[in-house]
Amino acid sequence: MSALPRPPGDASPAWHHLLETSDLDELAEGQPDWQLRYQQLSAGSFRGAVQHLQLPGLRLVREQVSQAVHQKGHLGQGNYGFAMMPALQGEAIFNGQRLDAQAIMVGRSDDLDLLSPAGSTLIGVVVSEELLNPLWERMYQKPLARWLDSQIVLRTRPAAAQAVQQLHLATMAHLAERGTDALDDTTLKQARDAVLIEWIEALPAAVDTTELKTVGARRRVVDRACELMLGNTAEPLSVLELCRQVGASRRKLNYCFQDVLGTSPLKYLRLVRLNGARRELKTGRDRGLTVQDVASRWGFWHLGQFALDYKKQFGELPSVTLRG
Repeated sequence: MSALPRPPGDASPAWHHLLETSDLDELAEGQPDWQLRYQQLSAGSFRGAVQHLQLPGLRLVREQVSQAVHQKGHLGQGNYGFAMMPALQGEAIFNGQRLDAQAIMVGRSDDLDLLSPAGSTLIGVVVSEELLNPLWERMYQKPLARWLDSQIVLRTRPAAAQAVQQLHLATMAHLAERGTDALDDTTLKQARDAVLIEWIEALPAAVDTTELKTVGARRRVVDRACELMLGNTAEPLSVLELCRQVGASRRKLNYCFQDVLGTSPLKYLRLVRLNGARRELKTGRDRGLTVQDVASRWGFWHLGQFALDYKKQFGELPSVTLRG
């Protein structure tokens, strides 16, 4: 791990935070003020890095992951987020909506649900409503658009996407190199405003929200199924029992999972259980647990098969994880 942390309790309006790690949970938990949970979906050892640059009322973010990751959580209250994935390769899904390299993810910060493909980079800003609202009114002579409260994917022009990416990354690099402590408040706010305006101007003039109702219904089915899955990890539910409790046919359940998470219910449950077992193994030695203890708690009754599946998914045997 390599990290440049934000000092605990630091109330300054500007700071820089950098974390590089081979631990997926450490990447999720090491993002100041945010509540996130990551699940590793693709197989192989993990490497990740996240950089945060906090300016007054605005945080600039850059995140890189080596494996496909499903992240859920919230980025603080009273904020809005704008993000994109430059040079996207593979399938990315934001709140049940597919992305491409010219797509901007937009919405309130309290309901993040993002599937990132292996080898992806994400850039984004999280802005307070107190900063965004008056700026929006000055730019458009009207209050914040209501669709900003949704979780929506918007397409922008390639030139606009490139302009956002270049300014965002250049600003992060420049301010991180100079150091936020060495810059006066006026300089920080000028940099902040320039980046935020570039993001806002990249948004399309017209936004169609008609599909959001259908997307929301599918997400609710998936969320309910995941809730039931996580509540029965030691004795996984059959697909038929899951369908019965969710109130959906097997075909509908599979369709909803493919649409929202790009995979089947059973495959996603298996990955969630493997991720859960890994989290428990990382702290199991201190609690006197064995690999067999952890495996059975997460519904893996064949220890040899569990070891093979675990090594394929994470690049090491469960016994290695337990030893820490």
